[in-house]
Amino acid sequence: MNRNRPNSETGKLKLGDLDEQTIAHSAQLAERIINEIEQQGGKIPFIRYMELILHAPGLGYYSAGAHKIGAAGDFITAPEISPLFSQCIARQCQQVLNEIGGGDVLEVGAGSGAMACEVLRELEKLDCLPEHYFILDLSADLRERQHTHLQQELPHLMARIIWLDVLPETGFKGVVLANELLDAMPVHLVRFDPENLTERYVSWSGERFTWCDGPLSESRLSDVAAHIIKACGADEFDHEYVSEINLAATDWVRSVAAILEQGLVLLIDYGFPRHEYYIPERKEGTVMCHYRHQAHSDPLILPGLQDVTAHVDFTSLAESAVEAGMNVAGYTSQAHFLLGAGLMDVLAENAEALTHEQQVMQAQAVKTLTMPQEMGELFKVIALTKEVEPGLLGFSMLDARGRL
Repeated sequence: MNRNRPNSETGKLKLGDLDEQTIAHSAQLAERIINEIEQQGGKIPFIRYMELILHAPGLGYYSAGAHKIGAAGDFITAPEISPLFSQCIARQCQQVLNEIGGGDVLEVGAGSGAMACEVLRELEKLDCLPEHYFILDLSADLRERQHTHLQQELPHLMARIIWLDVLPETGFKGVVLANELLDAMPVHLVRFDPENLTERYVSWSGERFTWCDGPLSESRLSDVAAHIIKACGADEFDHEYVSEINLAATDWVRSVAAILEQGLVLLIDYGFPRHEYYIPERKEGTVMCHYRHQAHSDPLILPGLQDVTAHVDFTSLAESAVEAGMNVAGYTSQAHFLLGAGLMDVLAENAEALTHEQQVMQAQAVKTLTMPQEMGELFKVIALTKEVEPGLLGFSMLDARGRL
């Protein structure tokens, strides 16, 4: 199941057989959260709760050892669906690396390592290997999986692949890639009542985690919320309107801008421009949870056992990029990006080497990646650049920057 397609209400979740170790793991994380709630006077902001369930050392969803991505995990991402996705990404990288005279590639949040593997394989085929392929991933478990996969598939390129703990120093030249990174960053949940902005908190009832409201936990939220309300119109909001503000994503964009001297930042994620994000139809926000290929909207259950994400406000990314000195060089749907970056050419090149059965499977993968009811429309691609000429391949079919 793709991460963009909810197919289950919370009460209808099929939990399957949870072994004692899994139950104990979740209970241990819940106890950690309950203790912090008690220490903080009975509630913590949702952003802190999300941070703990995803990243608490040894216990959070991305910190523990369970498989998350792929058929055996909780969701599947585009690089696992087909190498075609990463081959198109590589062709966009090739264009920029050739223009700037070489450089490095940095992938942030590399998942299973599938995209890194296929991007490098394709760039080698195109005679455009980067000097280094850096991977920045905070999950020790995922880093181990990435290393194993890349060592098995591309042993002759391992000297170029370097894992980082933090962003590289200033002066980076090349391409920064992030596929489904920003949606997993912890978010603030804000009640957008223009008369009284409040924030959503999490408390403990004695039996389960519950919602409650409280004052804004960070001063910046007031200005950001006011900006959103002004941009969208106050009549879009009422006292029941609750949605996300992702300060971490905009801070991350500014951090990348600070280290980028020349090149491209390519971000692929699911979300909307602001005027489509904050609308009455989404008055309960966009937080989604993914457990064993089921999607639902209750992050207060199964702590540590399910992924929790929120859709991306691409307008906020664009604004932060411009403020930090980058250019917004393109914005489009995943389908249009893949087609612009040469999907049909890649298909034609691969066709002769495939059996009939493999061609049928590849055609199904193309549908999943590009059809509007699958990943093609909900997933967007935004390009942020410094010192790169306009006219990026991936945005040649459709450049929708005007929608931002």
